[in-house]
Amino acid sequence: FADKFHISVFKLSDIGEGIMEVTVKEWYVKEGDKVAQFDSICEVQSDKASVTITSRYDGIIRKLYYDVDAIALVGSPLVDIETDKEQDGAPEEDVVKTPAVSHEHTHQQIKGHKNQATPAVRRLAMENNIKLSEVVGTGKDGRILKEDILNFLAKQTGAILPYDEVKQPAPPVASPTLKKPAQSPPPAVQRPVFTGKDRTEPLNGFQKAMVKTMTAALKIPHFGYCDEVDLTELVRLRSELKGLAESRGVKLSYMPFFIKAASLGLLQFPILNASVDEDCQNIIYKGSHNIGLAMDTPQGLLVPNVKGVQALSVFDIAVELNRLQALGSAGELGTADLTGGTFTLSNIGSIGGTYTKPVILPPEVAIGALGKIQVLPRFNSRDEMVKAHIMSISWSADHRVIDGATMCRFSNLWRSYLEHPSSMVLDLK
Repeated sequence: FADKFHISVFKLSDIGEGIMEVTVKEWYVKEGDKVAQFDSICEVQSDKASVTITSRYDGIIRKLYYDVDAIALVGSPLVDIETDKEQDGAPEEDVVKTPAVSHEHTHQQIKGHKNQATPAVRRLAMENNIKLSEVVGTGKDGRILKEDILNFLAKQTGAILPYDEVKQPAPPVASPTLKKPAQSPPPAVQRPVFTGKDRTEPLNGFQKAMVKTMTAALKIPHFGYCDEVDLTELVRLRSELKGLAESRGVKLSYMPFFIKAASLGLLQFPILNASVDEDCQNIIYKGSHNIGLAMDTPQGLLVPNVKGVQALSVFDIAVELNRLQALGSAGELGTADLTGGTFTLSNIGSIGGTYTKPVILPPEVAIGALGKIQVLPRFNSRDEMVKAHIMSISWSADHRVIDGATMCRFSNLWRSYLEHPSSMVLDLK
């Protein structure tokens, strides 16, 4: 009977992109659980993206080699699975890996997954070194809410909870005989969560990636160039097209226009869509315009990119941006969306600010940062003061291969497309 079963050592396979180690973020199984092929085993996080590891066997989990938040090395054992020898003759070390972005279900929908929580709640728990498995959820179907994390933190550390996060008993119902109008309670005073002690925590995968990228960027001599763009005509055009796009189920922002205008400019200045080798002896001109968008997500700053912009319409770009933004908000951006960028735009103005000094993302050679759109007085061609929609733009370029005149001419062309959006029609493909 014993010979019928076999222990398969399930090893962590090569995830790609030169990744040698990952952090185990969550186990979807425990020892003794039955699993089937393609069932989710765990989620790991590299410095590029989160990846869900799936089973290639039907069997029973006999051993987990890592705790949550432990570092797992590529090629090392991940789990032991007891399998029927007759079901699979594949090598023991083979592992199926699936990027998280490719799953049509979220972690909350995985069979047997009991720790239901939104990405924001998960981040709060991670920031306070709290394991979700130790928190009792009070939401629907046991979902863990923000107040559950805060209450757990208070019990563990004696923290002071914000007033609006503590459930207050409902006030007694007023007697119907009373005529006095109800007075609104005074506004709640926000009080910070205070743990009472300092804490040290290791950098997570995305933070490590930022350290690595920004350290490499320090080696690049940055050339800065700033200008302003009159978007009055574009504001009018977008207002006309916004309803049409929404009727097709797509939110149309200004960013698709900015990205398309950049791609049209890159056709004239291909050196801005290039990279240099480590010794800076060769320039590699990229054949595709994979334009990245710096995005603020629950996991921190991420830069997914729209692939092949030179072959996309403004509407196509809007569809892709909607997809990337939805994945970013859910914390489900995968490696494919986060790699391969050739040029980047940062929409820092959506948060605030006008001019900035963007940092180039190696191995790219240029980046632009968009300021907020402001309504300001300007003089028209007849010297009349008019109301204009003005946006500032800040460029940074790798001064080893890009001179100031090239950056200036590209910026002028990009600006002309946006100030006269009808001119883009001549160059659209």
